[in-house]
Amino acid sequence: MVAELKNYIHEQYYFRLRLGVAGLVVLCLFTLLAFRFYYLQILHYDHYQTLAENNRISLVPTIPNRGLILDKNGVVLAHNFFVYTLEITPSKVKNLDSTIAELGQLIEVSSQDKKRFKKFREQSHSFESAPIRTHLNEIEAAKFAVNHYRFPGVEIKSRLFRHYPLGKLGSHMVGYIGRINDKDIENLKNDGVYSNYKGSDHIGKSGLEQFYERQLHGVTGFQQVEIDADGHAVRVLSSNAPIPGDNLILSADSKLQEIAETAFGERRGALVAINPKTGEVLSYVSQPTFNPNLFVDGIDSENWKLLNESLDKPLINRPLRGIYPPGSTFKPFVALAGLEAGKRTPPFSIQDGGFFTLAGSSHRYRDWKPSGHGMVDMQKAITVSCDTFFYGLAMELGIERLTSFVSHFGFGRKSDLDIKGEIGGLLPTPEWKKRRYKQPWFPGETVIVGIGQGYTLVTPLQLAQATAILANNGVAMKPHLVTKIQNSLTGKQTDVPTVVQDRIELNPENMAIVKRGMVDVTLPGGTAASVGANAPYSIAAKTGTAQVIGIKQNEKYNEHGMNERHLDHALFIAFAPAEDPTIAVAVIVENGRHGGSTAGPIARKVMDYYLLGKTPAIEPSAVAAPVPAGATGTATIPEEEPHD
Repeated sequence: MVAELKNYIHEQYYFRLRLGVAGLVVLCLFTLLAFRFYYLQILHYDHYQTLAENNRISLVPTIPNRGLILDKNGVVLAHNFFVYTLEITPSKVKNLDSTIAELGQLIEVSSQDKKRFKKFREQSHSFESAPIRTHLNEIEAAKFAVNHYRFPGVEIKSRLFRHYPLGKLGSHMVGYIGRINDKDIENLKNDGVYSNYKGSDHIGKSGLEQFYERQLHGVTGFQQVEIDADGHAVRVLSSNAPIPGDNLILSADSKLQEIAETAFGERRGALVAINPKTGEVLSYVSQPTFNPNLFVDGIDSENWKLLNESLDKPLINRPLRGIYPPGSTFKPFVALAGLEAGKRTPPFSIQDGGFFTLAGSSHRYRDWKPSGHGMVDMQKAITVSCDTFFYGLAMELGIERLTSFVSHFGFGRKSDLDIKGEIGGLLPTPEWKKRRYKQPWFPGETVIVGIGQGYTLVTPLQLAQATAILANNGVAMKPHLVTKIQNSLTGKQTDVPTVVQDRIELNPENMAIVKRGMVDVTLPGGTAASVGANAPYSIAAKTGTAQVIGIKQNEKYNEHGMNERHLDHALFIAFAPAEDPTIAVAVIVENGRHGGSTAGPIARKVMDYYLLGKTPAIEPSAVAAPVPAGATGTATIPEEEPHD
């Protein structure tokens, strides 16, 4: 009995000991739990309350209306319109793949549509709808409406799409928008504005659409949406309305633009017209052009191939990125450099025998007129485009002094037009050649710079800007296409200020000599007499041709039988009225042969409409057609007709 009692007491002791240890463990655990509750609920309440709220509430972006682009008369060049889109909300669909497959049997859904939908899904929440098909027609919309009950989570919505009502007209100027890609997202993040593009599908890709993207896009709005644990939207808690983008009002006239583009016919080239007093761009042409509507919702592979592989390169923005030798259009600026430097003080003149030679060299730098022009002074040299006169003048000036002077007219540098992608052209110097080719500068290279050949390269925009500066007596106004930015809500317009970029002090007497020579270019005996014929206003102009391929010393230029793309480029610059210019024009027709007969008439039509309101009666077919390779015929240019 005693042994049994002792065992009972022993067992009771260990039981109580185990119970005490267990109680202590439980107490420790509850203490830890209480401390954790204190940590979460008291010390870090704000942090975890915010996280919980974010799980319950989501921000859904509301895309703003993109601003309009209008010409100076209010003609709409870019606007928005509503289209039917077929959209899927992934969180409301049980089997996404089978739903898309069934939709494809009812309405055409291409592989490109599926690829785009997948990208949208990756960039949005599951409770946000994403388009599986855009631009549904009424028949497709009606067909789906009848079968709507079969597709929970699928619905027809209307979305805003960009549209360019004038199609190809001014497409390189206006530009286009396209779908936002990874590079765009990276740029938006670097600029710190990515949050404003939540929900946006498109962004400006070129032209004014790209340059003024921030103003056109507007400010994205947001809705606070309460969602449940499954990600379904329950209700809208609050909303912040989007602010539509601003409207752009241009200096360009769509009718003038149409006249300029039509005047090119099937030719390739560029035209830029500027008001020299303000820098306003009046017309901006790059030919051939393209339809920007193709790019809005993603261009198809067939159209992309046609545009991208075309020999005519319609996607190149020629006024900004086309680079050409200026040819004889460079001569008025060389003439002014000579006058300002005192190298050609009137009544200085030369006897032109048709060629120029350097001292100690037998190489002949030929004039376009083999027999020469006889006695030539500065004014006549401009009027008849005497190469020999400018060969000698360039040599006396020297390359450094020549390029330094003409740089004030915008050559060799960007103009800062409100379109991205401009090329600066090239004004060659001995230092540049040493860096580029590791070779010294030769005297003969200075000679040909005097007539706008050699290494010298300009863009059509630079040539137009230089002409405008000349017309404005050395004052360079910054060129711009947008003159006003209009608040789309209030209608208030803000003027884009005119900016003086550069100013060079010029002797009025020297300016008068150059301008008289340019006016005579469009009078009988000048290289563009036909352009100035019967004009009720005075035109100061200069014609030019730029070689595409070189000609050997003893060869003669023969355009017949030559490949059309090897023919000389035709150039023409002008401003009018000559005594008080309000328009300056530069025209380049690729492989157009002669500035006076090919490029000049295009400029005349533009000036006639701008100054007189006169619409051309001559069809574009009147512009001479290119000479096909291997063609023969009787049409030739008379020996006495100016080459330029």
